[in-house]
Amino acid sequence: MSEKPPVRFQRANFVVADLDKALTFYEGVLGFEVTYRKGHNPESYSIPVFEIPDGAELGFAILSLPGQPRVMALSEIAAIDLEPVPHPRRGAIVLETQDPDAVMAASRELGLKVYDEGVLETHDGRIGREIGIVDFDDNLVVIYLIPDA
Repeated sequence: MSEKPPVRFQRANFVVADLDKALTFYEGVLGFEVTYRKGHNPESYSIPVFEIPDGAELGFAILSLPGQPRVMALSEIAAIDLEPVPHPRRGAIVLETQDPDAVMAASRELGLKVYDEGVLETHDGRIGREIGIVDFDDNLVVIYLIPDA
């Protein structure tokens, strides 16, 4: 029997107001696949830990990428107005993509904010590209590419 590590990273999670709308970006542009989806559960543990007010309707989707099962989740909080999250942003996901130009173009087509491209320098001196994209709910996704040497 193998010993389990003391901590194992399971997945990142973003809160969204409209799961179907969010999936136009996460599935349609970034290439995630919904591997599990669940509707409202009034007994959900998310209600107390996210401090979700009465009257909200919850939805949940777990997303996977090829060879990377269940690495992302989207928690929908609908039927109430979500307060904007104050800036500076407090979290992001970072994704390597082989075609950042296509991701940027498709993101812009959805009307998402795409930041000007930056130069990425890795810890070992490799140079690449990095671009911030803000989803429909003000969650930050940073994509990057480090071209092969």
